Amino acid sequence: MTVAYSPVTRNEAYYTDRERPVTIAVGDKLPDLKLKERTPDGPAEISTEDLFKGKRVVLFAVPGAFTPTCSLNHLPGYLENRDAILAKGVDDIAVVAVNDHHVMGAWANSTGGAGKLRFLADWDAGFTKALGMEVDLSAGTLGVRSKRYSMLVEDGVVKSLNVEESPGQATVSGAAAMIEQL
Repeated sequence: MTVAYSPVTRNEAYYTDRERPVTIAVGDKLPDLKLKERTPDGPAEISTEDLFKGKRVVLFAVPGAFTPTCSLNHLPGYLENRDAILAKGVDDIAVVAVNDHHVMGAWANSTGGAGKLRFLADWDAGFTKALGMEVDLSAGTLGVRSKRYSMLVEDGVVKSLNVEESPGQATVSGAAAMIEQL
């Protein structure tokens, strides 16, 4: 028996999982966990403590590198508005996805984002789960992924948090919305 992929099925899986409460909130300190990043010297492990300590960082999450909304809408907005965001006193902009560092590195290179944004791999969904942002997209053959969101983090503390209501949209978590919050 062959099961056809359907956006409705994927959305139903997303909405079912969305009923679980997000555990991270404005004012919370982010947990200290490890992410990976592809560098010219190979894979590097980075702690969230080091990533956010003493910095003002815009972090946005996508369900997956190379997926349509992520590649055609969400990421391009941050690339196009990079300078405007940094001009508002932001030290760094990072994107995180439940992918491995090879995939995130390839996505950075293919989109022209390498060296402009940080492409962080949450390979085991540990960071995503710690924030309560996981979503089971198995119905769409994607497995456990991250909800689409953005946040402003200052010295490890969440100052704003924007979670999308619909997985195919990147409006409340998009770059334009983030710029208005800075």
